[in-house]
Amino acid sequence: MCPTVTRFWLIRGVCSPMHHVDGWPLRRAAERFNVSVPTAARWSRRYRELGEVGLQDRRSRPPTCPHRTRVRTERRVLGLRVNRQWGPARIAYHLHLNVSTVHRILVRYLCPPLRFTDPATGIRIRGPNPARRYEYAWPGEMIHVDVKKLGRIPNGGGHRIHGRVQGEANARARNLTEGRTRDRGQVRGYTFLHHALDDHSRFVYSEILPDETKEAASAFMRKRHRRVRRPGRQDPEGPDRQRLLLPLPCLRSCPGRIRDQAQTH
Repeated sequence: MCPTVTRFWLIRGVCSPMHHVDGWPLRRAAERFNVSVPTAARWSRRYRELGEVGLQDRRSRPPTCPHRTRVRTERRVLGLRVNRQWGPARIAYHLHLNVSTVHRILVRYLCPPLRFTDPATGIRIRGPNPARRYEYAWPGEMIHVDVKKLGRIPNGGGHRIHGRVQGEANARARNLTEGRTRDRGQVRGYTFLHHALDDHSRFVYSEILPDETKEAASAFMRKRHRRVRRPGRQDPEGPDRQRLLLPLPCLRSCPGRIRDQAQTH
C-alpha cells in the first residue's frame, strides 16, 4: 500500500468518529498500521493542522543550516577557481578548508571539472562522454553467442564445502543417478552454458549442454531458431539472420557456412 494511503486510513481511524465515539486511540491505530505511537501522533497532528496536504512526504533537508559555509568563503572559492584555474585540493589548502567542502561548493555553483575547460581561458570546451549505446535496426541482424564453462558440482555441495568424505558421497550419489557406476566419488568434467542474445530485441535463449563441439553449437542454434519461430507467433527476426558474434573457440568449431557469417570478439 502507498505510504500516503496508509497515513490517510490511519488518520481516518484516529480522527473520524465512525469507528468509535471519539475515534481510535493512538495506540490502537499505531498497532493496526504497524507504526509507532509517536508516528501516529505526528500524522494526526499534521492532519488537524494542514488537512490532507499535511499527509504528503516532506523533504528531510532542514530549511536552514547554521553550519553552511559563508557566502564570502564561497565567493573566494569561486574566485580562485575562475581566475587561477585551481582544483579543489589546492583551493582547500590555500583557504584552510576541507577538500570535500570545496568540492560541494563547486558542484553547487555548476563549475565544470578542469579537464572539461580550456587551460588558458577557463571556458568549457567539452562535456562528459555520453553512453555509446548501439542497436541494430531489426531483430536477427546481429546475434551474440557465447559459451560459459562451469565445473560439475554434485547436488548438495562438493568437498570444498563439506569436506572430502561428504563431498565424495554427494558425487557418488549423483553418479549413480546418472547411471555412471565406474566413477568412484568424483564428478569429472564441465557443463557448458550456451547463450544466444539478439542485439535488437534483447531476446536471450540459454541451454545447458555437455560440450561445446560444433555439433552441439549447431544444434543449439537450430533449437534457438525454432524457439523464436514458434507456430502461431509472428516472426520477430525479419527476413534472415545476417551476422553472428562468436567467441574465438566457438568460431573454430563452427561449420564453414556459419564461420563465413560470423565475427569474433
